[in-house]
Parts: sequence; structure tokens; C-alpha cells
Amino acid sequence: MLRPIVVGLDGSRESLAAADWAAREALLRGLPLRLIHAWEGLPSDAADLPELEAPRYWARRILRGAMDRLDERYPQLALSGDQIARPAADALVDAGAESELLVLGSRAFSGFGGFMAGSVASATVAHVVRPVVLVRADQSPEDEHLPDPAGLSPARTPERAVVVGVDLARCEELLAFAFDSAALYAAPLRVVYAWQLPYMPGAAEAKAREAVRKIAERRLASVLAPWREKYPTVALQPLAEEGRPAQRVLDATSDACLLVVGRRIRPGRLGAHTGPITHAVLHHARCPVAVVPHE
Repeated sequence: MLRPIVVGLDGSRESLAAADWAAREALLRGLPLRLIHAWEGLPSDAADLPELEAPRYWARRILRGAMDRLDERYPQLALSGDQIARPAADALVDAGAESELLVLGSRAFSGFGGFMAGSVASATVAHVVRPVVLVRADQSPEDEHLPDPAGLSPARTPERAVVVGVDLARCEELLAFAFDSAALYAAPLRVVYAWQLPYMPGAAEAKAREAVRKIAERRLASVLAPWREKYPTVALQPLAEEGRPAQRVLDATSDACLLVVGRRIRPGRLGAHTGPITHAVLHHARCPVAVVPHE
């Protein structure tokens, strides 16, 4: 049985943009799309109190409105929707565990042009065991393609790059997701590995920097070699760059359609478990961000 792509809806512009992105992704992957609206205050239909009619009406309207919108835009899509009377983060974590991909909206980060996850999205990303993609409210299909100087429709121009930030010690799950996505989109794949020079006297710094750079480039090439063979059609752009990892990854996303980062799976459900680099990237990336959990 095919795993669906799941979208969490709350009626916001961000969640509607996430639903649109997920619909296009579902069509590309040949998967069904499931919409979820979860709220712990959602009353049971058995509760017949007049004061519960308003929240029940708005809950139905959020889900029905999104389904009608997607039915009109993507008539060939296999679409379903569910209302769940549970805390949103708990419902999304459980639904995400049974999905191929979980897609959520992210609030704009005022004044910086990036985005940040709200409390529900943050809690979900920190605990779900499947990949999660966060999408900004202003994301559109045109943003997935490079602009054309001749003024052609963006849909007819090449796809923007997929970018993945890697720690070479544990990156198999990230690279699998990133290569699959790049192959699916027919997009180039930019693999970013950031390294930093330890402190040393100035006289030795330049020589040491060149040596460390070459080692980093060789290590990255070695890790990517089997993936080049497995995905010969993906145009690979390896970048072994000096600097802080979060900043180097963000710098590489100026023309990206998707950024892929990792989250190490840790036991327990209390607190955030995204890691400092992923946390920083989620606050400032302009493109959709896929967070891939790994051991």
C-alpha cells in the first residue's frame, strides 16, 4: 500500500501554501495526498450543545475549503481529508509516522525574509520519524524554477537546485532523500560540507588552510562516489567550504528549490531535538526545507 503525503491544516495562508506544494509533490511521486485538521478542542458530533456549533462549523470549513481548492487546481490528485479531535502536534506526529512525507506551513520571519516554525510545527519536526517539509506562505510553483531573462514562463525554465547540508559522519539518509528529490525534479544537487580551521599562529594558517581544504574535498568526494554511480543523471555540485555550517548551507540556497537538512533521532518526547544547525536553518531559509530524521 502506498504511503500518502500528509499535510497539516490550520486554515492559515502558510498551511494552504503547504497543501499546494504537497499536491504538486504527490503528483510527481504518484502518491495520494491526505489533509489533516487536528484540534484538541474539536467537539465530538455526539456533543449537542449550541455553543459547540461554531467551532465545529469552522473546523469543517477549514478542511472542506482546502479540499475544494485542491480538487479544482489538481483534479487528477487522489485526495482525502480527516478531522482529528486531538492536540495538533500529537496527531501530526502519528500521521507523519504513516506517511511518505509530512508537509507543514511555516510563518514568515518578520524583517528577515526567511521563516520560522510555530510551536506546533516545531514540536512536530522534533519528534516525527519521517521526513518533514516546511513551506512558507509566499511559496509558489514559479519559485521552483530559475527566472528566464527572455521572459518565458518560469514553468519552462530549468528547475532550481536541491541543496543538502551534510555531516560526513552520518549522512546516508540525507543523501538518499536529496538524490531522490533531485532526480525527481530533474534538478542539480548541491552538497555542502562545511569545515573550520582550528586556531593556530598566523604564519602557519595559510598552509594549514590549504591542507585542510584538500582533505575536506577528498572526504566529500569519497562519500559521494557511490551516489554518483547510483544517480548518473543527477548533476552534482559538491561544495567543501570553510565556515560555520549553518551559514555555508544558507549561502548555497540563494537559487534553491529545496533545502535538505538532518535531525538526529533521540529518545524521549520532551524538548526540542532539531540540533543547532537545523534550528538555525529553519529560521532563515527562503526555500522549502526538508528535515530528514536519522540515527
